[in-house]
Amino acid sequence: MQEELFKNIIAHAKEYGFIFQSSEIYDGLSAVYDYGPNGIELKNNIKNYWWDAMVKVHDNIVGLDTAIFMHPRVWDASGHVAAFNDPLIDNKDSKKRYRADVLLEEYIARLEERIEKEVKKGQKRFKDAFDEAQFRATNPNVLREQEKIDRVKDRIVEALNTDNLKELKQLIIECEIACPISGSRDWTDVRQFNLMFSTQMGSTHEGASQIFLRPETAQGIFVNFLNVQKSTRMKVPFGIAQTGKAFRNEIVARQFIFRMREFEQMEMQYFVQPGKEMEWYEHWKQARMDWHQSLGLGENMYRFKDHEKLAHYANAACDIEFQFPFGFKELEGIHSRTDYDLARHEEYSGRRMRYFDPETNESYVPYVVETSIGTDRMFLAVLSAALKEETLENGEKRTVLSLPPFLAPIGLAVFPLIKKDGLPEKAQEILQNVRLDYNCLYDEKDSIGRRYRRMDAIGTPYCITVDHQTLEDNTVTLRDRDTMVQERISIEKLPELLDKKLNKKHWLQKLQ
Repeated sequence: MQEELFKNIIAHAKEYGFIFQSSEIYDGLSAVYDYGPNGIELKNNIKNYWWDAMVKVHDNIVGLDTAIFMHPRVWDASGHVAAFNDPLIDNKDSKKRYRADVLLEEYIARLEERIEKEVKKGQKRFKDAFDEAQFRATNPNVLREQEKIDRVKDRIVEALNTDNLKELKQLIIECEIACPISGSRDWTDVRQFNLMFSTQMGSTHEGASQIFLRPETAQGIFVNFLNVQKSTRMKVPFGIAQTGKAFRNEIVARQFIFRMREFEQMEMQYFVQPGKEMEWYEHWKQARMDWHQSLGLGENMYRFKDHEKLAHYANAACDIEFQFPFGFKELEGIHSRTDYDLARHEEYSGRRMRYFDPETNESYVPYVVETSIGTDRMFLAVLSAALKEETLENGEKRTVLSLPPFLAPIGLAVFPLIKKDGLPEKAQEILQNVRLDYNCLYDEKDSIGRRYRRMDAIGTPYCITVDHQTLEDNTVTLRDRDTMVQERISIEKLPELLDKKLNKKHWLQKLQ
């Protein structure tokens, strides 16, 4: 069922102009996608909501837009040249390549599914008397599966922390993990593969130097820390926010736009006094979860997951995971990065990356708390949660994209009931009065029912229909996407009503 839902999402995204395969007329480019007319509007609305929630409502967070190309020493300092690797393993029969850690994570996920099935059996058997905590702590089947999970997790963490690639392969063999394509268990050794794209910069081939396409946007913030702090006169704690493209040579790129080679990030680095980083880490964990929950996609769609293996720069890290059609996966990361980044850039550049604190009268390298969310993953999360197929009372089916109203690509559609009698002219007049406030669409083709169905499918929250009564009493029909209720509204009252329904400021006020 979930696999079928995912296929429907991909098909719907193409049919209605959200996502296209890059270079499709040349058979496409793997794991690279283009955003269509509706897709770019939805994507921009997501970015704008994130930006406003980060920058507009905080006095101590400012924005930045840094270049994709950076000096190659940046990536030496950040550790990406030496350590930005994935452990890869090939199946000898299918010739397919996989991330070894992901194969093991999927094995663990299957064990967790078995546990959930046992819990559901218990609920069905004991009904109101069911005690889930006691069941999980005493049921032999649950305990057996949980013991396997804990044992495998411990060995994965140990192997990754010590870069023990032989142990990763041994785990795959012991867990009897087979290739999803060939069904075979004939694996190569595990190897490390650096994920950065490199290119040449220079006027001649002989004189060109190697540079990298940035694998993350964070380093552009770190190298500009002093520029931003001095030009804005910010005091610690303060944050720098940025959205932008990043590039990773993902060997195992799959699941549509979830994992791509060219993608976009929305990141905020929050600079704090050493010793206070855990306080701010907890603050931003909750603040980011509140932002996600504000979209109304469902509280049960999110969960926190602490990292068992910390990155070399972190002293705490967790993910906000979202329940995609293919399971709970990382949507956003919150990391306490310590002073690693600024200290490394100070060492490699020879420039002092320190902040003078007038309150304590001392200079120090600030610690950093990072929030980093994949824009494309956020797009997929919103699309996945919003796409529904409903059966109406008359037996007819409709496809509806129940997007948060302020995120919808088209906020308002304006229709004349028919293409004559002055109705198109009146509809155009209304359109001109609202189109500067909202992204609007005018349509006079096909029956009104078909026009409504097209708007449902792209997520348009409201449709205005101009009919002959409009010419008599200056009222229009306003149709709600989710309820399909139609009510008669005076044209004079439209601006106030639409503001309440479509203006994102009402959602931002809740976050404040």
